[in-house]
Amino acid sequence: MKTIEHRDLLKLSEEYEEHFLIGAAVNTKTLISHQQLLKQHFNSITAENEMKFERLQPIEGQFQFEAADRMLEFAKQNNMGVRGHTLVWHNQTPAWIFEQRSGGIVDRATLLERMKTHIDTVVTRYKGNIYAWDVVNEAISDSGNELLRSSKWLDIAGEQFIAKAFEYAHAADPSALLFYNDYNESDAVKREKIYRLVKSLKEKDIPIHGIGMQSHWNLDHPAIDDIRRSIEQYASLGVTLDITEMDLSMFHFDDRRTDCSAPTEAMLEKQAERYDQIFKVFREYSKHITSVTFWGAADDYTWLDHFPVQNRKNWPFLFDALHQPKQSFWNIINNK
Repeated sequence: MKTIEHRDLLKLSEEYEEHFLIGAAVNTKTLISHQQLLKQHFNSITAENEMKFERLQPIEGQFQFEAADRMLEFAKQNNMGVRGHTLVWHNQTPAWIFEQRSGGIVDRATLLERMKTHIDTVVTRYKGNIYAWDVVNEAISDSGNELLRSSKWLDIAGEQFIAKAFEYAHAADPSALLFYNDYNESDAVKREKIYRLVKSLKEKDIPIHGIGMQSHWNLDHPAIDDIRRSIEQYASLGVTLDITEMDLSMFHFDDRRTDCSAPTEAMLEKQAERYDQIFKVFREYSKHITSVTFWGAADDYTWLDHFPVQNRKNWPFLFDALHQPKQSFWNIINNK
């Protein structure tokens, strides 16, 4: 396919405006290096890391909003929505929140008070400018019979830390949609756990409005029927669904190849076919979906580079490393 200037392209977000927002995760570097691509094709952004606990409050009481503020300003200037990511997570959380100032593990009441202070400060600052927050991220166990994964939040505050986080966020901004966000959301076992957790929260009248389906998928997994089944089961709870962190890895997670320096034509064709199939499902259920957010914008930068295999590049997006549209892009545009 010949190279086509972006000014001559259709706008992806406009093509899907009757269905859902089209988002991209950004960081301080890609906000600059990808700005033209973002302006052309996306109408929502999510901070890849800049709104996580360790970035906003690395030291107790010392908030650092500069990077997050720049993202909000970029969104305002370009008429984009913003998803907030994330308020409570077992990763990328500074150690001080779990520790007494005099040493040792903090007590439950103090931990919840620190959580409340953080959420109050962050959510209130951006009140009215963020349409949705990933309030709690990845709290569910991946395997076994236990519902929740082991974490300091759970160990110290008990399972109620999840409900408290939603209550605090809702009090800080009653207009924001509040999501529970997780990966492997289309896996049968984990799907049931996510469903159970959100159902239990709703039954207790906790202010949870949606489920974030991260959608870190690959060329074969999950099956389309499993994606459809997950959407239907989650939607049966009467909640909004967002596709929050989408990418289509060229490799299965247990594929440890390092001999692929560029995607083959077969890989690109299969990826394009998969994107076509997946977006057909998204359109089918668009009455339940607020936004589809990619965890990046173009193949020159992705968290999948070197993960889980060092020194291996990946190519998971609709746009290539030169920010040109791949066949995947054309499939989801032309096959609507």
